[in-house]
Amino acid sequence: MELTKHIHATVVLTKDGKSLLIDPGAYTPNTPELLAAADAVLYTHDHPDHVDPDALKTARAARPDLPVWGPASVADLVGEGIVTPVAAGATFDAAGFAITVFGGQHAIIHGDMPLMENIAFLVDDDVFHPGDAYEVPGVPVKTLLLPTSGPWAKTGEGADYLRAVKPERAIAIHDLMLSEPGKQSNSQFIGNLAGQELEIVEVGATVSL
Repeated sequence: MELTKHIHATVVLTKDGKSLLIDPGAYTPNTPELLAAADAVLYTHDHPDHVDPDALKTARAARPDLPVWGPASVADLVGEGIVTPVAAGATFDAAGFAITVFGGQHAIIHGDMPLMENIAFLVDDDVFHPGDAYEVPGVPVKTLLLPTSGPWAKTGEGADYLRAVKPERAIAIHDLMLSEPGKQSNSQFIGNLAGQELEIVEVGATVSL
């Protein structure tokens, strides 16, 4: 399997000629092109940096058979019949990728804000995309995609999260709010505290898993 990093939390996994697109949001300029090329799509929650409703509706109008999964909040956001709602505990096949769903709740941003829905995905018992939460799945993870910026993200909690999950490999995502020096500094802090490298993959770059 290969992983291509796109802006912020958007990643594409490819295997056996099939592609799985995760969290193509409104902050990712090439979201329409990614949706047009994807064999299946997953969404973790309904925030605009993770989902572009207009782009998704356009993609589904052009390709009615494009399979899409996400939490009920995303299904409600884009309208009936576009997203198959899933919750923690669900398992399914997405274009040949085995998916297990975890989570349920977005990380707390502030006590004045209501709790929000968020799910996480484990793909092929390998790649874990937590969305906007420090979700510890409680199962072995080979590749952890670790969020590194955002109004809810904290360096110390990110390091503790990496320690708790103990993946074989960790790759930084959710990084749009960091400058280039900030990405390097943040990954170094988290990696040093956790005792494990937090890898930075450049936007558009592809790595083998």
